[in-house]
Amino acid sequence: MKQYELVIFDWDGTLMDSVGKIVACMQASALTLNMSMPTEQAVRDIIGLSMDEALSIIYPNANAELQGKIKEVYRQQYLHLDQTPSPLFDGVEDLLTSLNGRGYKLAVATGKARAGLNRVLTVTGLGGYFVASRCADEAASKPSPEMILQLLNELDVSPDKAVMIGDSIHDLNMANNAGIHAIGVDYGAHDKAKLSQANPKAVISSPMELLEHLT
Repeated sequence: MKQYELVIFDWDGTLMDSVGKIVACMQASALTLNMSMPTEQAVRDIIGLSMDEALSIIYPNANAELQGKIKEVYRQQYLHLDQTPSPLFDGVEDLLTSLNGRGYKLAVATGKARAGLNRVLTVTGLGGYFVASRCADEAASKPSPEMILQLLNELDVSPDKAVMIGDSIHDLNMANNAGIHAIGVDYGAHDKAKLSQANPKAVISSPMELLEHLT
């Protein structure tokens, strides 16, 4: 008997190996705008948050106009200029296929905007695996529980039957705030020590390892 009905995935750093690209684009944006360059760790620490929330942490003194400029330059870097590869992690499609075959409902809760998530779902061909998704421009940013609570309501799943999978402390804290279990992955933004601060059910080191923790 399955312990869970719904498995909710973060995207960047959990399904897609995009942390390096995000870091490169954020740093290139700072150079373009002659702003102080955030460290790699500083960028890793905001992955998973909405862009507005992330920028308020990295550039706390930036006004709305400057934040708008940063977002536009970052978007150009990410979509057109930066050449850092961002493939799916090895085993991701096999994992999703296996979970679908076992009858799990799959969803995404991401710090991406809707346009960004739709684009990568199309590019990767993974859109058909997921029955629902929530993005940072549709609900409050992680670690607010709003994205998860909306998904539970939409899919009519009780909190005890859902689990969140993510690579950042923000993913796991969102799950805690929503009252559902969480499983961390240590191959993305944050390492096992950082993820363990949120007391997840487990921390795994490869996508297929997840199957061992869902029963």
